[in-house]
Amino acid sequence: MNEKKLLYIETFGCQMNDRDSEIMRQLLATAYETTDVISSADAIIVNTCSIRDKAEQKAYSLLGALRKKKKENPGLIIAATGCVAQQEGEKMLSRMPHVDLVVGPRNIYQLPELFRRAEQQQKGIVATDQAKSFMIPPFLPSLQQGQPHKRFVTIMQGCNNFCTYCIVPFTRGREISRKAEDILSEINHLAAGGVKEVTLLGQNVNSYGNDQPEGNRTSFASLLRRVSEIKGVERLRFTTSNPKDLSEELMQCFTDLKKLCPHFHLPVQSGSNAILKSMNRRYTIELYLEKVEKLRSYYPQLALTTDIIVGFPGESRADFQATMDLIEKVRYHAAFSFKYSSRPPAKSCQMAETVSREEKEERLAELQERLSSITLERNREYIGQRLELMVEGESKAADGQWSGRSGTNHIVNFQSPDVLAPGNLVQVIIREACLHSLRGELL
Repeated sequence: MNEKKLLYIETFGCQMNDRDSEIMRQLLATAYETTDVISSADAIIVNTCSIRDKAEQKAYSLLGALRKKKKENPGLIIAATGCVAQQEGEKMLSRMPHVDLVVGPRNIYQLPELFRRAEQQQKGIVATDQAKSFMIPPFLPSLQQGQPHKRFVTIMQGCNNFCTYCIVPFTRGREISRKAEDILSEINHLAAGGVKEVTLLGQNVNSYGNDQPEGNRTSFASLLRRVSEIKGVERLRFTTSNPKDLSEELMQCFTDLKKLCPHFHLPVQSGSNAILKSMNRRYTIELYLEKVEKLRSYYPQLALTTDIIVGFPGESRADFQATMDLIEKVRYHAAFSFKYSSRPPAKSCQMAETVSREEKEERLAELQERLSSITLERNREYIGQRLELMVEGESKAADGQWSGRSGTNHIVNFQSPDVLAPGNLVQVIIREACLHSLRGELL
């Protein structure tokens, strides 16, 4: 019996890319066994992200470094997948002629055939078609790969919003919702295999089902309710959401569904209405704050996180101050913040850059300093509270400690005299708050 070849996958970017890497690993599992040692690999997949310039440059740097390995081992298969691959297509081959395969996010299901062709010395294959008829195929994930207690489940791909700074509609296409039956089958399969926490993924989960025929449409809130009924699933999460599509039906789920974790990631991007309009976000700060207030009325202990961009073209000091004012009003539990960078072919690339690199850096530093202090203040509010944690494993913070994640998505470190398996649920009292974690005492 022939030994399997070895496959190495390097993943950049978001949780969607993490899930795509899991799918690719499984699709190739009959011929390839995965390895963590890149020097041992017979095939290498670089799963790329183009949302942020830094992630794209890291991917290109790794692909460039593989040129030498390809020269030493001509039989090595090198594949570039993900958003940069979709965006660049044939241009990537011109820049990186040692790459064998360039595969877009919607084409990863063709990988077994594409790899067979590459193994037959067919080089320079590009698969980046985005057919309008594309449907996300039914797919049952391997229970031998990935974390044993929690998994990501893709419920939709693509985006219809065309925010002026974002290239997702160009790299992942228009919104396509998976059939609810396929999603439920996948989660039932995971739950039967011992998975206890599921995170539903989409570029804008709030618009799930909007692309389906009107008489046969399942709303995202309805999908959540059906998933919460699956036996074995103890925790349910989702990401990410556009505020303009946040419905009261979804807010109600935080009151009704005990399995739904009290954490909501609601990207705001800017506190200025003028900048939001320029970004084509299609909501105002007044509407955003109204929805935050309504969310908290349904679940007062809800942990709210966000995304913020500084230095967008046209952002004045007053616009930036509006963002600073917003974070004081909302007091996010955590936030991801970034300097604006142009990402062709997004529409903002046609806008004149009005904020210097130095000013962007100063604004980002000012914003992050205050965000960090608010996060620490919010974390201190948990001191003395009892929280239920799902065990992640041994803590990286200190020897002899364990780490778990609360429903509010906080990492909590604690000591235990017993060995704890990932997925176990434990109760702790919070004794100390740090910026990036909490410390608790096991009950």
